[in-house]
Amino acid sequence: MITQESFSFYIMLSVLAPIIGAFSLLFLFLFEKRLDQLEKEKNQLLLKQELQEAKYNQLNQQIQPHFFFNTLNVILSLARLNRKEELVSAIEVLSKYFKFKYKQTDPLITMEEEIQYTQYYLDIQRLRFRDRLQVVWNVEESCKSSLVPPYLLQTLVENAFKHGLEKHPGQGKLIIILNEQRKKVYLEVWNSSSSSLDTLDSQKEDRGIGLHNIQKRLQMLFPKEEILIQLNEEAKGTSVQIFWPRMTREDNIT
Repeated sequence: MITQESFSFYIMLSVLAPIIGAFSLLFLFLFEKRLDQLEKEKNQLLLKQELQEAKYNQLNQQIQPHFFFNTLNVILSLARLNRKEELVSAIEVLSKYFKFKYKQTDPLITMEEEIQYTQYYLDIQRLRFRDRLQVVWNVEESCKSSLVPPYLLQTLVENAFKHGLEKHPGQGKLIIILNEQRKKVYLEVWNSSSSSLDTLDSQKEDRGIGLHNIQKRLQMLFPKEEILIQLNEEAKGTSVQIFWPRMTREDNIT
């Protein structure tokens, strides 16, 4: 026979059990969210460390001496020809280019900022190539707010010149495509030059280091997502395509 005390206990237990269960689920949810936040903070710290390493490599290896010296030669030529307006413009662009490179410390920037930095680089290259260089931008406005590790686009464009356009006389064309496909960002950098067989292997190895660095940084940013990077070399030109998940500053905060 059930006593009054036992009956009261069962009643209280039946009332408290759902409440305890709900609090347990809430605790597990908050705990899991905290773990996700800690994981995100860990990845942010790793990205900062990777950025510092990338900046070191950028300043010591990837900033090519021949690019810098060629730019100085262009500036010197403009000074000798007394083309003052172009000279001032060249120095201003070069200053902005290096100012961004030396002062950039954020592990992530918007694609719009990355495009602006890449424009500085292209403005310098236009001083060298003049009418021989054609640059085509095909950028969806919505992609400009996407977050990327710094130097992602600029590295691809710099490789296009270093391994392609600078080695081929005559007209050169560069196409940059940026759009959104199935909640992912698609970036393609194509140039109108193709590598000859005798230099193909060494250039692939050199470019592979830069592409591996980009892939590593994107995988740190999206550890559970698939990152696709593909290098295509054809008779009409060379291209690199990259797919990665789209993320904005709002997504990064939540």
